[in-house]
Amino acid sequence: MEQATNGKMTKLLNKPLRVFTIYALLVLGASIPVYYLILDGVWIHELDKHNRMIKRKIEGKFAEITVNDTLLQQTLHLWNGVGAGTDLQSVSDGILRKDSVYTVTRINHFHAKEREERFRGLSAYFLINGKPYRLTVETNVEETDEAIADIAFVTVIFFVILVLGFILLNKKIATKLWQPFYTTLNQIKGFDLSSQQEITFEKTNIIEFEELNQTLQKLIEKNISSYQEQKEFTENASHELQTPLAIIQSKLDLLLQSEYLTSQESEIIEATHKALARASRINKNLLLLSKIENQQFIDTKTINFSQLINDSLDFLSEHIEWKNITVEQQIEQDVMIEGNKFLLEVMVNNLLLNAIRHNIENGKIKVAFSKSHFVISNTGNSRSLNHNNLFKRFSSTSTETPSSGLGLAIVKQICNRYHWQIQYHFDQSQSLHGFLVNF
Repeated sequence: MEQATNGKMTKLLNKPLRVFTIYALLVLGASIPVYYLILDGVWIHELDKHNRMIKRKIEGKFAEITVNDTLLQQTLHLWNGVGAGTDLQSVSDGILRKDSVYTVTRINHFHAKEREERFRGLSAYFLINGKPYRLTVETNVEETDEAIADIAFVTVIFFVILVLGFILLNKKIATKLWQPFYTTLNQIKGFDLSSQQEITFEKTNIIEFEELNQTLQKLIEKNISSYQEQKEFTENASHELQTPLAIIQSKLDLLLQSEYLTSQESEIIEATHKALARASRINKNLLLLSKIENQQFIDTKTINFSQLINDSLDFLSEHIEWKNITVEQQIEQDVMIEGNKFLLEVMVNNLLLNAIRHNIENGKIKVAFSKSHFVISNTGNSRSLNHNNLFKRFSSTSTETPSSGLGLAIVKQICNRYHWQIQYHFDQSQSLHGFLVNF
């Protein structure tokens, strides 16, 4: 789970948050030209109203006064010379036309830098002294171009506010709305099938989470029932096999003591005796596994684990010497560990027996122990073992040295019992197979 989290994994709520953020960015970005077009249209409409108002005002003033043609021409000359944005000229062809509006871009001579700017104009016609005149009114509209920067700035501010709101709402939703989901997830993480402890999920008013809880409840109950039936079958079968196995073994011992056995019969009985001994070991190991899973070894005490390792090495010294194996020890002395002594002895003995059984002639075993970890490595074949089947029941790691296939499975269950981690590693340069127990 940690490895997956450290990769490209992301929370479910973060995925729509990214989509919403991109969507908001696109919408707000597209809104800038829309705002500009709307503002420009409104501004031009207002300028058209303003220009028509000027036209009506000028037309009304000329209608109120009476002036001769000479004075009128002098007034118009003066008007056109000093009037900014307006021009009043007589129509040469004498035709009175309809009013019209237009937009033009030209240099603004009244601006300090004389730059090109946009103007909205009105070309209007009316009579003065019975003669047609054309009035031209032009108003600068360049302010809308300058406003687009302000619109973009305001849009960016609102986008930042929107994203911050998304983040805060996302956290709030994750805290409240998804709380039943995380509660269920934590309960499942802490669930241990071997403990047979049922889980009761909290009720929630969210339909999806309630359906999930009900489905998980049924699945867990079914698994607990199946596990219980399987465990009881294994335990009962192993227990019932003890007596017939012991009887068969005693009968074979009696047969071996008979004076009338031929050498061929003795070999057959001896082979049968070995197979029976292996069956007896399997039966005892299955019983041990069942007891560990049933948590029957609940008594714990402080144990000198360093001394326990040394005692196991002494106990198995004959097996080590028989294969002429060299033992390299790096054992930190007087390290105390809390646990059941019998289970710890089984774990150490199984790992040592595994290192001896799968070792080579004149090989070596490395035993290292400290407060944090326990490592047993041994020389063996030049290929790494199958990690997937290594700790499974009846999975033999070697065809040359057959065993019950339960030793490492028992070690794994003991480690699970105390929440320790066991790992397999292979050093190809030295053909060393190792098992590491992290406390």
